[in-house]
Amino acid sequence: VLGGLLMAIAGAAITLLIYTNFADKPATVVERDSSGAQLADARGFLTSFQLGEGQIDFTYAAEQTVHAVVHVRTKAMVKEPDNPFMQWWYGDRYNNQPREQRGYGSGVIISEDGYIVTNNHVIEDAENIEVKLNDNRVLPAEVIGRDPTTDIALLKIKANNLQYLRWGNSETLKVGEWVLAVGNPFTLGTTVTAGIVSAKGRNLDILEGEYRIESFIQTDAALNVGNSGGALVDTKGLLVGITSAIYTPNGAYAGNSFAIPVSIVKKVIDDLRQYGEVQRA
Repeated sequence: VLGGLLMAIAGAAITLLIYTNFADKPATVVERDSSGAQLADARGFLTSFQLGEGQIDFTYAAEQTVHAVVHVRTKAMVKEPDNPFMQWWYGDRYNNQPREQRGYGSGVIISEDGYIVTNNHVIEDAENIEVKLNDNRVLPAEVIGRDPTTDIALLKIKANNLQYLRWGNSETLKVGEWVLAVGNPFTLGTTVTAGIVSAKGRNLDILEGEYRIESFIQTDAALNVGNSGGALVDTKGLLVGITSAIYTPNGAYAGNSFAIPVSIVKKVIDDLRQYGEVQRA
C-alpha cells in the first residue's frame, strides 16, 4: 500500500511538472533582429505552389521580388556597462573594451539608382552598413534618413540599373488576400514565404515617440530573425508592406507576422528623401 501511495505521489508530481513546463505563456512581440546564425552565402530560394483547381501560382510575384530584396549587414562597437565587482576583483587589470557587434536584416530596393527602404531598428546605432544584392555584389550603404516613430529608414547605395519594386496599394488590400514575404531569415539567403492578410490596422504598442504611428498589416506568412526590413508583396509583385515584427512566445515564428503598410512607408520615404526627416505639422 505504501509503495502504491508513493508511486501515485510521484506520478502527480511528474504531471504537475509537465503541466508547468508546457502551460501557455503570454506572447511577446519581437521587433529587433540580432546577430546569430552564420550561414551566409546560401543560394536564394523561390517558393511557389498551387491550390486546388484555382492554381494559385506565386512564381511571377516571387521572381519580380527576389532581385529587389537585399541583405543588410551592420557593424557597431558596443561597450558593456562597467561592472563594479569585476573592477574590484581585477583592479587595474580590468579593461572594459568595446566589442564589435554585428547585425543583419533585409531591405527593399525602391529605385533603379539605389534607394533602399528598411526598418529603423535594423540599422539603428550602426557605424558601418553594407548590403548584399541578389547578384552577390556587396556595397556600402549610406543612411539618408530614418524615422523611429514608424520604424522606417532610407539607405542609398552607389549603383544603377537596379531592379526595384513598384508601389502597390495597401489601402485596397483585403483581409484574406494572398501575400508573399521576401527577406533574409537567419542569413540563409533570399527566401520567399506565402500567407494571407489576417487583419489590417493592428496596433501593437511597440514603437516609441510622441508621434509614433502603428497600423500594421497582420499576415500568417512566415517571418523569422533577419526578415525585418523585407518586402511584403501582393500576387502581382507590387510592394504593399515592409515586414517588421512577429508575435511569439519564444522568439520564433508562431503564425503572426506584421508589416508596415506602404501607405505609411511611402509618405515617410518621400520626406526622408527630400528633407532627411519626416515633416509633421
